[in-house]
Order: sequence, then structure tokens, then C-alpha cells
Amino acid sequence: MRAAAGDREAFGELVKRYQAAARRVTRAVTGDVHDADDAAQDAFLSALDRLETYDPGRPFGPWLMRIASNAAIDLIRRRTVRRADALDDTISARGASPETAAGNAELRERIAAAMAALPERQRIAVTLFDLEGYPHAEIAAILGVPEGTARSDVFHGRRALRKALGMYDPAMEEDP
Repeated sequence: MRAAAGDREAFGELVKRYQAAARRVTRAVTGDVHDADDAAQDAFLSALDRLETYDPGRPFGPWLMRIASNAAIDLIRRRTVRRADALDDTISARGASPETAAGNAELRERIAAAMAALPERQRIAVTLFDLEGYPHAEIAAILGVPEGTARSDVFHGRRALRKALGMYDPAMEEDP
């Protein structure tokens, strides 16, 4: 890997490739866009410092996502004072009608509240599986748990989200 050999340009390419995924994972942990950005930046700096510990025989993404989730957890632990919430991204002069925007904002709030209510590990597992497309084995590696636990976290997290959003179907119970 060129980045591990000290090629800063190669590391910059890795940042470009994984920054959106790292931000989504850190946001799943922090629940805040600004904190997620800070944690993602911390994760990339930490990854740069630890590149010599990366095993090139393994996928880079899960290694980085584990660093990102740990950086977000550390940031939450360090934070004692919360900032004021930022303005909603849906506020604009153009775009959807006020009714549509209100409905979308309400749905986003319901999803965010349902995600925030999940235990941290389930929140991270659902984000990695459903938003990032990671397989259960890689989620297990990122979270440092057995694969069966990662599968269980995704299943129970999704079930809790369906229930919280009023989309619960007992027939889904049979699909682990």
C-alpha cells in the first residue's frame, strides 16, 4: 500500500474514497452532523498515525470504520457541553412544497429518534449494513464481536426501527 509507505497523495485518495462512509458511521454513533465531522477527521488523523499497523492483506474499509466508530465513541465521552442544533438542511427558498418538506422533516426526525433509541452497537451495525453495504463478517470485525452477534445486532436493530416507525410486521420475525 503506497499510503503506508509514506505517500501522502495516496492517503489523500483513501480519504476521498472513504470520507462519506466514515461520516455516516460517526454520525450513527454521535447523532450530530458537527460531531460526526469532528470524529471522522479524528479518525483519519488516527489512521494516518497508525498506518504502519494496518495489515495490507485485509480490507482497508473495515479497519478504517473501526477507527471511525472508536473515534466517535471517544468524542462522545469527551464532550460535556452540547452545542445548539444547526438549522435543518431542508430549509431553502427552492425545492419541495412546505407540506412535502414538513413530511420529509418529520420522517427524518422519526428515523433519527428511532436510530438514537437503539443501543450503540445496534446503531453502528445497522448503519454499516444498510447504509454502507458491509457484510456481517466485516461488521463483526469492525465492532470486535463474533459474526453471529453482528447478525443479531443488525436483525434486532432493524426490528426495533420497524417497530418504532410503525412498520412492524410479526411475520418478519421468521427472517433472522
